[in-house]
Order: sequence, then C-alpha cells, then structure tokens
Amino acid sequence: MTPRSPLLSRPGAVEGGGADAGVASHYGDPFREQRLLAAGEAVVDLSQRGVVTVSGPDRLSWLNTLSSQLLLDLRPGRSSETLLLTVQGRIEYAAHVVDDGATTWLITEGGEAAPLAAWLERMKFMLRVEVADATEAWAMLGSTTTLPAPGGNAVVWEDPWPTVVPGGYSYAVVDEHEHPGRERPWFEYLVPRADLDAAVSATGRALAGSLAAEALRIAAWRPRPGFETDEKTIPHELDLMRTAVHLAKGCYKGQETIARVHNLGHPPRRLTFLHLDGSQHTLPAPGSPVLSEGRTVGRVTSVGHHYEMGPIALAVLKRSVDASAVLLVQDGDEAYAAGQEVIVAPDAGQVVGRASGFLKAPR
Repeated sequence: MTPRSPLLSRPGAVEGGGADAGVASHYGDPFREQRLLAAGEAVVDLSQRGVVTVSGPDRLSWLNTLSSQLLLDLRPGRSSETLLLTVQGRIEYAAHVVDDGATTWLITEGGEAAPLAAWLERMKFMLRVEVADATEAWAMLGSTTTLPAPGGNAVVWEDPWPTVVPGGYSYAVVDEHEHPGRERPWFEYLVPRADLDAAVSATGRALAGSLAAEALRIAAWRPRPGFETDEKTIPHELDLMRTAVHLAKGCYKGQETIARVHNLGHPPRRLTFLHLDGSQHTLPAPGSPVLSEGRTVGRVTSVGHHYEMGPIALAVLKRSVDASAVLLVQDGDEAYAAGQEVIVAPDAGQVVGRASGFLKAPR
C-alpha cells in the first residue's frame, strides 16, 4: 500500500480519493493552483504513484523483449514510455521509463507497482537483473517546468507526449505541432520519500493538488492508466501508438495484434475530448455512460474543471459514433450536454494501402 503523503499536513490540504488517495486534491484554491502549475510556478505531489526499479547489466535488453517500446539503447537520463501487453494486445501494465546508467526506473500507478514487480520477478529466468518495488522509499513531484531543486543529479522523467517518437505513429486528427499537449510539458522528479517535504520547500514553488494536475492532463488529451484504460484497451484506441509503441522493434507479447490492427484493421473504440455543459454546479463521475440518440456509446474516463475551458472530460467511445454528434453524459438523474472534439480518428488504423484519411504519418 502506498504511504500517506507528509504534505497532507500542509495548511488547507484536502485529501483526494480513488487512485489519488494519500495526496492532496487541493490546498484550498484549486483554480489558483491550476494556473500556477500551468505557468510553472507550482509543483504537485505525486507520491501516490508507484516505483519499480530494475538493475543489473541485462536490464534494458530484458525489458526490451517484454514490452512494446524499443529500450535497448536508452541512454542515461533519457525518458521513454512502455506497455506490457497480453497476448491479445491489451494493456496489462503501463510505465514511465527512465534509466540512470545503473538502474531503470519504472513509474506506475500506485496500485500497479507491487503486481508489476511480482510479474517481472517471474520473468527473470537466468538473466542478470534485480527487480524491486521501491514505492516505500521513493516519491515524486510533478511540474510543467524544470526545477532548480530537487534537480541536480536527481532522476527525472520527461513526458514524451505528444511527440511522435521514433517508431511511433499518430492516430490523432491534428498535426503534432497543433496538438494541445504542446501546452503542457511535464516532468516527474524522483525524491526520497523521507525528504519529500524538504524537497518541495527547496523548489521555491507553490504546491498544487491532484485536481490541478488532472485538469491540465485532460486538456492535453493525455491518457492515464486505470482511467482511460480497462481490461479491453489496446494502445491504438488512446493514441498511445505515438509514444509507447515501436512499430519496427523485435518480437514481444501482443505484437501480432498491434501490427494487425495498425496495418489491416481499426481499433474498436476511440478516445475523445468532451466540452461539458457548465450550467450545473456538479461534474459527472468517471465511468458515467455517454449517450447518443438515447443509446449508450461509451463512457467518461476522466473529468476535470479547467481554469479557462470550464468542465472538460475524456471519454472512450465506439469507433462508429458520428464525430459531429452532440452527446449526453448521464450520471444518475443528472444529464450533461457534451460537445465532442475528436482525438483518435474514426478511421484510425488500416494504414496498408491508405491513400488518404484523417491520419498523418510522422515526419
């Protein structure tokens, strides 16, 4: 179980819930915190996240054979993102990856660290690798800018989103340079958990809560494991082909499905961005059904209140949903009108022989 953050003792701290339990959802003024975080003037406590370490001379070649991303030549300090898939190509684990020259750090959702470490331990065989769940020893701070402290020699993961990394492919309807994720650079700093409080003070930045970080993530169309994913999710549906999958690397579990859908088929669902009706004083809960003409066509996966755009959400819809349809989010007796902004193109996939369409190949 992830330890409770010492930063919850800071004035005004209100603890979050669900996957963000154990850290503050806000410190008294969520919108101010969000503006400061967007401007690079605040940091957010990410100590609810999990940390798995892999050391030993075979660590990168071993992880490369298991996961969707090319990690063989990951240089110290360079960041990546990878997925561990089922045989059917469904996302089982997702990790932010950074190597410091001796250890590969895998940053996960808090509840995923222990099962991921156990899964990796079973896959070691005779290789020279050591796996550890380091969540109790290490915490994280998130920021939209580089920090003067705890920088230095600290291990830092820089989010590649929304760049189309080598070997990746964009499933979005917008050009990479027009992607809203460009407005949200993101860095995650690994900090010894015992030093977390002092590390925040050393940055000279204000504290923002998880509500601020989530609103900026949603606005950047950035999927989050356990939120946008479920037991059926394949990477194509969430535009994760751009950052987490290398289409030309060697074999790994699930590769056949990845290649088949990309080259010959279409993902059955697609991620979309929703502008929600702001006339109500509430927000729909994640998991609420999304309706079109009275039929359920998907579900809301993440919800936030953006300091400029108002109520916003991410949702996963059936691929067949009309991209121009006005949608309705139903949460119990409350209904919220929702205008959709397409993220993953309805005609995504089937790139073999493609002459035209929504998709644009990476440069």
